Amino acid sequence: MARNEEKAQSMLNRFITLKNEEKKKPKERRPFLASECRDLAEADKWRQQIMREIGRKVADIQNEGLGEHLLRDLNDEINKLIREKVHWERRILELGGANYTKHSAQMTDLDGNIIDVPNPSGRGPGYRYFGAAKKLPGVKELFEKPPELRKRRSRYEIFKRIDASYYGYRDDEDGILVKLEGPAESEMRAAALKDWQRMEEIKKEARRAVKSGEVANVTEILFEEEEDVVEEERIAKEKETKKEEFVVHVPLPDEKEIERMVVEKKKKDLMDKYMSGDLLEEQTEAKTMLNIHR
Repeated sequence: MARNEEKAQSMLNRFITLKNEEKKKPKERRPFLASECRDLAEADKWRQQIMREIGRKVADIQNEGLGEHLLRDLNDEINKLIREKVHWERRILELGGANYTKHSAQMTDLDGNIIDVPNPSGRGPGYRYFGAAKKLPGVKELFEKPPELRKRRSRYEIFKRIDASYYGYRDDEDGILVKLEGPAESEMRAAALKDWQRMEEIKKEARRAVKSGEVANVTEILFEEEEDVVEEERIAKEKETKKEEFVVHVPLPDEKEIERMVVEKKKKDLMDKYMSGDLLEEQTEAKTMLNIHR
């Protein structure tokens, strides 16, 4: 028996294949401009054709082994087809068809999170990256989220959140705090009163010992503050008891005695000058100035 390849090359099979091709309509080309299409069904058909082409190219771009240049070319072709698809969807809407732009696919990052596509021109869906093109050098950084910088709050923002609750004015509104603090407050009051009474007894005993001048037999240990108070009282008491009049043990000179001592001091200075010759020199200088000659 002949094989399938030999059967396909037979005259009859080639004749049948040629007839089938003649029966087919000539292959139509998609209009270059969507505005040239006047039929809604035709416009929908061309849109479907573009969708199939996009699907095939998106499947091809998933292969990371194609190389950087081929991946970039495929990504450019996909973006070009997406822009063309948008034109046909706008034309379908103008012809009274369905609005496909409402359910258009959104851009996602490597983790599958939806991100905003940068579109500086404001026309069309913007440039997108698909498949392995997202991992190309220079593209992967676009999908990385910048670290969130915690802005330091200003003083106005801090004080804006402060209300009566911050200062504790509303702690007693529910009544729970009062019930919890009541027994604790009474216990603290009783303990503080007991300590105060004990300290008062120790103070009285210490004062009694200071007044009598005897050593007090106090078994309790005083706090530092109480010790200072008792010590100050003891020092003040000693100053009051030891206060005496000031007694002068050296006789003080009167006015006549002071005058006599001044005169003697002057005489002694004059004699010292005369003996040293300073007085004669002064007399000679004075006579020379006054032109006094004997």
